[in-house]
Amino acid sequence: MRSGRLLAGLMLWMVSGYGGATQLSFSSSDNEASQRFEYRWQRPGQNDASLAFSLNRQSLAEAPGSQPNYSPARVQRYVYIEVMKAAQDIDPKQARVNVKKQRRGLKIEVSSPSNALNQQISQQLHQTQESAFDKYLDEHYYTRYTTVFNQQAVKPDHIRYIHEYVKPLIPLSQAIYDRVGGQSDARAYFNFLLSWVQSIPYDTLESRAENNGAGFLPPAGLLTQNKGDCDSKSVMTAAIARGFLPDTPMILILLPRHALLGVALTPQRTDQTLIYNDKTYILFEPTGPAQMPLGDVAADSERALGNGHYTIETI
Repeated sequence: MRSGRLLAGLMLWMVSGYGGATQLSFSSSDNEASQRFEYRWQRPGQNDASLAFSLNRQSLAEAPGSQPNYSPARVQRYVYIEVMKAAQDIDPKQARVNVKKQRRGLKIEVSSPSNALNQQISQQLHQTQESAFDKYLDEHYYTRYTTVFNQQAVKPDHIRYIHEYVKPLIPLSQAIYDRVGGQSDARAYFNFLLSWVQSIPYDTLESRAENNGAGFLPPAGLLTQNKGDCDSKSVMTAAIARGFLPDTPMILILLPRHALLGVALTPQRTDQTLIYNDKTYILFEPTGPAQMPLGDVAADSERALGNGHYTIETI
């Protein structure tokens, strides 16, 4: 956040009306085959809870462990090289091509005796430019993003991270299932999962539109560093939940400076829900430190949803 006032406002958003989760202990150890994590945390009005699990190191290594930094200058250089390669394939007897770096993007100039040829080559090179940009984003786990205020931005590819972490986090998903008991319903599973994730120390989310996802931690990084912002916690929670419910529709809901999730389970009367593509989703907030069960969202989240200040990505 840019100021203490904004940070204080966000923390009031997180804890107002709800008891905060307190992590009592955390430890991590590893060997050649696996990495083990152990947690204890306090739950307001309930007994303290604990969770322990081991993740396969090879499986974790196959998923991205960190989010590469996004550098506009590096992206521009990459795209410039790809456009120049394409320009060099154009016969200079047909047309002259000049590619200039600018503060924002590239300027492509084509000169030939034919206006139709100018247009054709210009279009071809601009397509190369766009394809190169998309290729760079894909290789570095970023994606284009249109904010709720119609700003064009770049952010981590949250849905891709979720999908690629389902398999590595299966032992964690199973450990939660074992803790709540095989006879418990999905609501008990989600509430235990949320209680644990909410107790992990919170790291402030900066504006996605301004920082291009800086500070986002994939699940491996979140677990190792024992902290995460709302995007990081939502991604990990969704990957764990997808391991538990492989086929149940879920959504990631992005507010301007916050994130939450929705799952298409049968809602109870008091659950806060969102209808999307003719399906009803029960809402839930992994961020913490407020202990908020399945179906409860913070007042600011509810206002943002009511005002339409959100975007949705299908998991």
